[in-house]
Amino acid sequence: MPRTDTSKASPTADPSIPPPSRLWLVVLIACAGQFLVVLDVSVVNVALPSMRTDLGLTAAGLQWVINAYAIAFAGFMLLGGRAADLFGRRRMFMVGLGLFTLASVAGGLAQEGWQLLAARAVQGLGAAVLSPSTLTLLTAAVPAGPARTRAVGTWTAVGAAGGAAGGFVGGVLVDLLSWRWVLLINVPIGALVLLCAGLWLTESRVGGGTRLDLPGAVLVTGGLATLAYGIVQTEESGWGAPETLLPLAAGALVLALFLWWETRATAPLMPLRIFRTRAVSAANATMALCASTTFGMWFFMTVYAQNVLGYTPLQAGLALVPSSASVIVGSKLSPRLLPRFGARPIAVTGILIAASGFAWQSTMTPDGTYTTSILIPGILMMLGIGIGSTPLAILATTSAPPSEAGLASGLINTSRTMGGALGLSILSTVAAAWTTTDVPTPSSLTSGYAAAFRVAACVLLATAALMAVWLPGRERRG
Repeated sequence: MPRTDTSKASPTADPSIPPPSRLWLVVLIACAGQFLVVLDVSVVNVALPSMRTDLGLTAAGLQWVINAYAIAFAGFMLLGGRAADLFGRRRMFMVGLGLFTLASVAGGLAQEGWQLLAARAVQGLGAAVLSPSTLTLLTAAVPAGPARTRAVGTWTAVGAAGGAAGGFVGGVLVDLLSWRWVLLINVPIGALVLLCAGLWLTESRVGGGTRLDLPGAVLVTGGLATLAYGIVQTEESGWGAPETLLPLAAGALVLALFLWWETRATAPLMPLRIFRTRAVSAANATMALCASTTFGMWFFMTVYAQNVLGYTPLQAGLALVPSSASVIVGSKLSPRLLPRFGARPIAVTGILIAASGFAWQSTMTPDGTYTTSILIPGILMMLGIGIGSTPLAILATTSAPPSEAGLASGLINTSRTMGGALGLSILSTVAAAWTTTDVPTPSSLTSGYAAAFRVAACVLLATAALMAVWLPGRERRG
């Protein structure tokens, strides 16, 4: 199939849209890319002790194995989304995936701690370029309507499953092979997806040149990265420490400068008019709030299973498989309900279901059983998140102009990543404050984890109320 720039396409035939026989291939390729980048947020968690032994990492170094990826991912996402609009979604997909795959090789073969940290940062950069392209490729290829709604639901489900599967996949690889394979596993998968993208994806981009707002790119990337750095510092230093407050303040200042610049740039990286669209603003705000609870859910469920109930890493990963399956079910169910009920009722209902699961989980005990302390509340939490977050992704992307599809995708992904990082830091602080003894015991740890789930349930209830008054009513767009 010829790869034609959509800026030269006739109004009656858009060559960026593949024939129906290939639509499922485009969806599969886009979802595979999204699965990889979300998986790598959490897959290294169970490998950290082995990394420390082999590479001699300090406790702070172990934290930066995770943080280096998260900061680069969050900091460069808007730039990656806009680059996809201007330079081509297929091209940026392949550039991002190629960079991500090469960095996975470097990380898997690292012999020193600094080499692993550098590789993780480059992985995050590749993910920031790749992730926005996955959604824009999908929405450009699938015509508006129920088919696109189902495709976005699939993309949401796969992304959520990637985060959920991290503990299980990491546990299997570490137990059967070594910690290096939590990174090296990306190489054959990335190479296969690259080959498929070269064969079956068509190019699409925005017409009107390839000018990029470089000052805006520098400001937003620097601001988000600095803010993300401050957020992750809270886990080590606390919210009131200078090591936390200075980067948080600096990041906020740089982002304010970015917004000021965007009002004056002739070709802004993020045209602020996009936020005049109610659906885009509401979807991004509520997505950040939802993510602030889900990132913490996977973390606290995993440590509760291991530190309190005595599960091995592999057993903890297996214990969360039903929750992983339920988020997929919810994400696939939501598009079927949207045409009948509209986005707002579905989103609110899903988040209320999730809130009930978080409230149930907050009743956890040190001697809890698997069924009542992990299985049922986990299914409720993730089923609700799958139902509730899918309409947000659809609203955020389909309500923006086609020329800003990459930007809209970058925004919703940035909202999810930054909301998750901030939420995990806040919930970790809550859990630490409610841990009732200086030397952690199963009882004191459970008290802290339960407090984190109570706070998360309250956040979701407030999010549902915000959705009810802010999200557009009966949105039927695909």
